[in-house]
Amino acid sequence: MIIPFSRDDLQGAVTVTLERVDDPAAIGKHPSADGFPCCTAEVDCPGKGYRALFGWVQLVRSTDNSSAGAAFDMDPFYLFEDAPSPYAFFGINPTLFDAPSRARRDPLAWTAHSYLAWTPMDDTERRVLPLVGFSWGFNIDSARRITLQQVQSLTAVDWDAHLPYLGTSHPGWVFDKWQPGSEP
Repeated sequence: MIIPFSRDDLQGAVTVTLERVDDPAAIGKHPSADGFPCCTAEVDCPGKGYRALFGWVQLVRSTDNSSAGAAFDMDPFYLFEDAPSPYAFFGINPTLFDAPSRARRDPLAWTAHSYLAWTPMDDTERRVLPLVGFSWGFNIDSARRITLQQVQSLTAVDWDAHLPYLGTSHPGWVFDKWQPGSEP
């Protein structure tokens, strides 16, 4: 799936690929990850330097999370899960990569909301402005079969529903509503 976005006067796109893991070692995972999903979202934006600086905010709702699937939680990159930043990945045209798996294949529903955003460098507050978002995930049924959830574009309504949680989770940051016109 290719999802276009605009930031200021720049037109960019995110290319999302969701595939089933058939060689866990090739992506640095344990053999038990075989059959689970692998998501890659690549940013293509013609900006240079700071104008190409973006971050990925990812939230996950899973039947094995702290709310038993009733709510979304932050999904930070595990090496930085104690960092006070809402971004799981951040950099110049950063690629989101995630390959969730479980050692046991118990029944499970797992859904991610992944958002590309940016933070203005000239603002006095650390502000997160969303640009584009998509949903993806997987389910494990009672027969231990893994099915991938189709990638779907998210909207301002989806982002705005996360704002109370984001503000509570990262009180040192300001999370803007998704501005009209920033969606393609």
